[in-house]
Amino acid sequence: MTTCELRLGVKTRMKLELILSSLLLISSVVVGDTTAALSEEVLEKDAQLLNQSIETSAKIKSNKKIPRFSEIKGSFRLAQSATPSSQPGNQVIEITGVKINSTATGIDLILETTLGEKLEVKPEIDGKTYIANISNAQLRLSSGQTFRQEKPATGIAEVIVSNQDANSIRVTLIGEESAPKIELFDSDEGLIFGVASEATAAQLQPPQTPTQPSAEQPPETPSAPTDEPIELLVTGEEDRYRVTESSTATRTDTPIRDIPQSIQVVPKQAIEDQKAVRLIDALRNVSGVFSSNSFGGTIDSFNIRGFDDATILQDGFRQSNSDGNFSLRDPASIEQIEVLKGPASVLYGNVEPGGVVNVVTKRPLADPFYSAELSVGSYSFYRGSFDFSGPLTLDKTALYRLNLAYQNAGSFRDFVNSERVFAAPVFDFKLGDRTSLSINTTYLYDERTLDRGIVAIGTGIADLPRSRFLGEPGDFRRSEQFGIGYRLEHEFNDNLKLRNAFQFLQNNEKVLNTNATQLDEETGTLFRDYFDSANEYKIYAMQTDLTSKFKTGSVNHQLLFGFDLQRNTSEGFFRTPSDAFDTSIVERQTPSINIFNPIYNVLPPDISSFILLRDDITTTDNLGIFLQDQIALTDNLKLLIGGRFDTVTQSRNDKLENTETSQSSEAFSPRVGIVYQPIQPISLYASYSRSFSPNSGIRADGSLLEATRGNQYEVGIRAELTPKLAANLAFYNITKTNIATTDPINPAFSIAVGEQSSQGLEFDISGEISPGWNIIASYSYTNAEISQSNDLPVGNKVPNVPHNKASLWTTYEFQNGGFKGFGLGMGLFYVDARKGDLENSFELPSYIRTDAAIYYRQNNWRAAINFQNLFDTRYFETSELGRTTVIPGAPLTVIGSFAIEF
Repeated sequence: MTTCELRLGVKTRMKLELILSSLLLISSVVVGDTTAALSEEVLEKDAQLLNQSIETSAKIKSNKKIPRFSEIKGSFRLAQSATPSSQPGNQVIEITGVKINSTATGIDLILETTLGEKLEVKPEIDGKTYIANISNAQLRLSSGQTFRQEKPATGIAEVIVSNQDANSIRVTLIGEESAPKIELFDSDEGLIFGVASEATAAQLQPPQTPTQPSAEQPPETPSAPTDEPIELLVTGEEDRYRVTESSTATRTDTPIRDIPQSIQVVPKQAIEDQKAVRLIDALRNVSGVFSSNSFGGTIDSFNIRGFDDATILQDGFRQSNSDGNFSLRDPASIEQIEVLKGPASVLYGNVEPGGVVNVVTKRPLADPFYSAELSVGSYSFYRGSFDFSGPLTLDKTALYRLNLAYQNAGSFRDFVNSERVFAAPVFDFKLGDRTSLSINTTYLYDERTLDRGIVAIGTGIADLPRSRFLGEPGDFRRSEQFGIGYRLEHEFNDNLKLRNAFQFLQNNEKVLNTNATQLDEETGTLFRDYFDSANEYKIYAMQTDLTSKFKTGSVNHQLLFGFDLQRNTSEGFFRTPSDAFDTSIVERQTPSINIFNPIYNVLPPDISSFILLRDDITTTDNLGIFLQDQIALTDNLKLLIGGRFDTVTQSRNDKLENTETSQSSEAFSPRVGIVYQPIQPISLYASYSRSFSPNSGIRADGSLLEATRGNQYEVGIRAELTPKLAANLAFYNITKTNIATTDPINPAFSIAVGEQSSQGLEFDISGEISPGWNIIASYSYTNAEISQSNDLPVGNKVPNVPHNKASLWTTYEFQNGGFKGFGLGMGLFYVDARKGDLENSFELPSYIRTDAAIYYRQNNWRAAINFQNLFDTRYFETSELGRTTVIPGAPLTVIGSFAIEF
């Protein structure tokens, strides 16, 4: 929280005092004895009042009220510039000295120059660090090109002043507990950063109510200053590619540098720059995340660290059930995407050990905001979106945000198209000084062709055109999804907060699909079957937790205690032609197709003749109780200790057989982690965590298998390379046990001896290298294999998981001159060869995909052209179910977009 103001120099003040004395002398002569009788004390008092008036008028002027840092949510940038008449175009001002003076409230950091008022300062806050970039200055110090001093005052860890390039310098002040509080003012010595120590920081907060003028002190009236004032322009701007805090890993707002587990964030700006319209497009930027079974391109599905079926969350709530994920997420309401690697059962219950993906949505804004965007691209791609937000009441106690989107697209694949409608109204209400309520709703209608791709031949992929469709033109999946929820928060005091949240999510889907079953590789005949299904999925979820901050001696604690309840229901049927599984019938209802010379609609499906294979209702109830303590033993040594107890009950009502079955599972999932920070920018961490997920396998004696368990050991290092650029390096080992595998004595049943292991290394880096130059990059080495099984060879690799994966996306936007606002982006995405099925019978080849972008940003609008797969590389994204479901990647795709804010 920083207040920036400009004070008049000493010489200027002396001139004004001289003028004041002269005016008083003249007035005494004019009005005679009465004025002449004024005492010296009265004259001095009047002089002080006039000085206050003059100083007030000389403070920063702006076209609108300058908000204090406490009134601004998120990151921001203050831009200071001299008036055009006093500032030459590209003048570089020399800083001849840097010194620190102690003051009653902290320190003064002085940049010595005779032109202090002409320095162009752009301050911002990044976590515990205050940064001021000065774009028209250079250090000319006798001691070198960098000034550095550690612990100059209480609460201030370090002060650094250094040259950035030939035309700019950077001032960095690092706080011990929070960002330092700064006042900027000019003097005859130069530009002064007035820094408040922790002990006096509270005194810099703005008063809650304006003070009324007294009889002894009349209100200040503007007075024309004699010096040209410096103008401060305030605009809100976030760190574009770096996020410093996350709630996914702890359910509390915790700096990422203090989390003993790997977590990566894809920010909104990167999603916008890449024009990512699918979740997988955005997650290409994250190490250890791979494409998985997307059900013919109709759902989001990921493999993380070698384990399929990664759970997808939205604002901490599960967006999928035991039968899979619901629908493709729409990017219109996404603020950022957070990927927590490794077991997350301690907070989210029954999830796979690879990790979770948390989609963080946009929140209402206090100031009016309206934007619209239109995108048009290859293969008849059209998309329009709107984002409206602002206050509903004059006192801003009620806010809203509405995101809308419509998309209609063809595809490079024959007969494949899609249409979607999306709406997400959100409301925030301030019910009191410490109580808030948020209500969120979503509606999504999505209909698209269900496309299972092409096939494998031998140990590779069939040499077919990328456009070749091997289903039927009428295949589709239609999904209509509705959600509503609330989040109620109450702060009892600054250290105790209660949160209660609820979500209801319903998805109705209808599927008609031609499913490939087997390929005759000699003739090219692909045998298929039809299926028709309809399902209704519902999720009821409630979360309640209490967060308390307290101390035991010198040790700081942040304790989280809570519980969550969830009920998932799935009701639906599955039907298919009666001859679907009888290959001896020549005239089958489901005709085969030749992959080299396909003929479609030979025999359209007669759904009325299909027979039911499944008609049931499945219910899963989950109760979880968790406790977590974030312990700061010292400023640079932190512990994270947590545990959760879960009980899960599953029941199935089979309408065809008129039977009911049920099973229950219980599990305790701990997590222990430690973070050590030898110096402020470096975090060394280590952790152990467990996961669990119910097992659907049944033994020959009819008993249920124990839940699958996951165990992870992870060590890593995080480094803040600069205040705006951070990197993470992690090593991990995960083992998943109790995987159901075929009983060798009775193949109709299962035993729990299956085991999968995964070891790897991951590296991620994101942030701003220099003003206008952003980067997000990653590398992962993953060795995921079957380590124990009765029906698969031990050592077989997990399908769709490459040993090596790397990504690089970078943008540069010109900050000055005639090209200001013009930007370029370039991306490289490498995926190593990987196995296509559990039998390891074929392989998907490696590839490098190149993306590019050109954009121009000016005032309130932005125009861009994005090139995906710039060099038209032939590649394959994933193999969904094995040899007959290989999904090809898109060829060169061009998307043009225009966005405007008003």
